[in-house]
Amino acid sequence: MIPLTARRRRLNKFRFILFLFILLVLVNFTSILKLLYPMPYSDKILKYADKAGIDPYFLTAVMKTESNFNPNAVSPKDARGLMQIMPETGAWIAEQINLYPYHPELLFDPETNIRLGAWYIANLEDEFAGNKIMVLAAYNGGRGNVRKWLEEDKISGGILDIAAIPYPETRNFVRKVLWNYKVYTWLYDKQ
Repeated sequence: MIPLTARRRRLNKFRFILFLFILLVLVNFTSILKLLYPMPYSDKILKYADKAGIDPYFLTAVMKTESNFNPNAVSPKDARGLMQIMPETGAWIAEQINLYPYHPELLFDPETNIRLGAWYIANLEDEFAGNKIMVLAAYNGGRGNVRKWLEEDKISGGILDIAAIPYPETRNFVRKVLWNYKVYTWLYDKQ
């Protein structure tokens, strides 16, 4: 049996280490969170969000959710790059913004992908009167589907409608982006 004083010393040592750990985490909390929620490509995000007139943290949240900042990401449906843009959508956006020549491989270029994604989000914000839930649902599930859901009164655009979004993938996407958006706004907006 260990003497009581040795046990007490170990317990006190453990408490001291725990106290230091908690203090370290509290002091560096935002630094630690920024490791989990980085903002790579911030210069390009700020540039194209400003040009498109959208919130850069919203753009960042979409990017984190879509690709976790992997410029070479490809989805099973062939969405590409940081913003996971479909080649056909990329071609349509390129036509709208007079980006020539366009080729689907450009979607792997971070600057081009962010530029196209920022414009597309702004376009969706115009169509859905800035309603971020509808914008995200359209970004992931297709603007035609969202228009149909609105016409059929399946959704109205409110926060409670997220659970009523017919596509589970789109529902989860909207929730994740909104969470990431809150975190990014909290972490980086106060700089």
